Amino acid sequence: MPEERKPKFTNLSNIEIKRVYTPDDAKDIDYSKEIGLPGEFPFTRGIHPTMYRGRLWTMRQFAGFGTAEETNKRFKYLLQHGETGLSTAFDMPTLMGYDSDHPMSQGEIGRCGVAIDTIIDMDILFDGIPLDKVTVSMTINAPAAVIFAMYIAVAEKRGIPLTSIGGTIQNDMLKEYIAQKEWIYPPGPALRLIRDTIVYSAKNLPKWHPISISGYHIREAGSTAAQELAFTLYDGLTYVEDVVKAGLSLDEFAPRLSFFFNSHNDFFEEIAKFRAARRIWAKEMKKRYNPKNPRSLMLRFHTQTAGCSLTAQQPYNNIVRVALQALAAVLGGTQSLHTDSMDETYAIPTEEAVMIALRTQQIIAHESGVANTVDPLGGSYYVEALTKKMEDAAYEYFKRLDKLGGMVSAIEKGFPQKEIKDAAYAYQKEVDSKERIIVGLNEFVTEEKTPVEVFKLHPDTERRQIKRLQEVRRTRDAKRLNNALEALKKAAQGNENLMPFLIEAVKAHGTLGEICDTLKSVFGIYKEPIV
Repeated sequence: MPEERKPKFTNLSNIEIKRVYTPDDAKDIDYSKEIGLPGEFPFTRGIHPTMYRGRLWTMRQFAGFGTAEETNKRFKYLLQHGETGLSTAFDMPTLMGYDSDHPMSQGEIGRCGVAIDTIIDMDILFDGIPLDKVTVSMTINAPAAVIFAMYIAVAEKRGIPLTSIGGTIQNDMLKEYIAQKEWIYPPGPALRLIRDTIVYSAKNLPKWHPISISGYHIREAGSTAAQELAFTLYDGLTYVEDVVKAGLSLDEFAPRLSFFFNSHNDFFEEIAKFRAARRIWAKEMKKRYNPKNPRSLMLRFHTQTAGCSLTAQQPYNNIVRVALQALAAVLGGTQSLHTDSMDETYAIPTEEAVMIALRTQQIIAHESGVANTVDPLGGSYYVEALTKKMEDAAYEYFKRLDKLGGMVSAIEKGFPQKEIKDAAYAYQKEVDSKERIIVGLNEFVTEEKTPVEVFKLHPDTERRQIKRLQEVRRTRDAKRLNNALEALKKAAQGNENLMPFLIEAVKAHGTLGEICDTLKSVFGIYKEPIV
């Protein structure tokens, strides 16, 4: 027999992988209680009994750059080529609550997403797109309530009933403190804003997902799959408890909660992670709240392939990586999927690259046959054993977080941040020592460089965006705006739901920066603890 090759056989969560799996590895798993049938508690095999036989996942490519007009063109391009849902990327000033003419915005306007300063930009962004027929996802967090208010105001301006619009706003601040680091306010006020959007949506936008509880950025920061699973679900439990304390029953809002996971390189680990996520969430919701509506137990999630796994070296290899990661997400039962483009290590994707990424999903859906049956890997000794190990690893983290007093307290102590830092360092050491092979990066390297067309922003983007912003300021009703901002400030000092005040402020043509500054004057600014 040949000797086993050098790399150690563990997955990315450092769980030891056996050479072969047998029925003994699944003998302690109670099939009826832990696995069951698709569409039945605890939803290990999927939340719908028919899954993709009934409806394919939503193909939702992430898009956004430059001005609202430019991103609107990309949206329409994607819809024309078979995309079934929109996903909006915002530029860094927008993500941080700055207007485009703020000194901190210089050089960043429209660079990593679209610049949105006022309701005028939001209206242009979705010009010609039927908001009551296309679902829209918006990846924004600290100023999410303000951007949400702009979207609502645009829908109302067009005469579209709020009961008809569907989509998602990410709105997940706990993972910002843990991983992505795009914050404005401290955790207390941030949780209040999230709670207000959830409560407002439950009462006014029944088709809207007011939060997308995100593990994606936790994983991109360097976590393991097990850490992504644990921290994301624990964040979700924290939000649920906060909203329940505000007076809503679980059944009033839980069916509209959504999650957002990363799909990384270890094919079977990712599938096991998705299956474990559904099972843990269902069990925890039932144990803690025992809701009457079975939909309150279901974990629905969007998946994006792993941007951090892509390489600038031999970029065409990224097409293969993305295909495998997308396949893992589909086999894991995702409701929505974004596939990264091969050139994203350089810049915003070109149209050609994003087309290949979209076609990857379409080939999986229509040519591979994997959508013909539900959870085709269910019952695999390896997959079921690995799903159980992922579940156990997540619960170990739950215990540690409970001992620290919950997620907010753990963040203040720097616990999840340090866990991710240590995992990222360990992974990099394995890559550097070639214990983990990254094709084209640390092995199978060539000197030849692959020519890749790189997307470039229009050189006039910054000037045009600032000009429109200044024109809005010049022509708006200053008295109406001042009254709206003063009312918002007073409401922030009290306990009222802030969404109606934010909607009025954006209708009065308040800018994103002005509205965020008003809230800063009450809530203050977050400063990260030193880890």
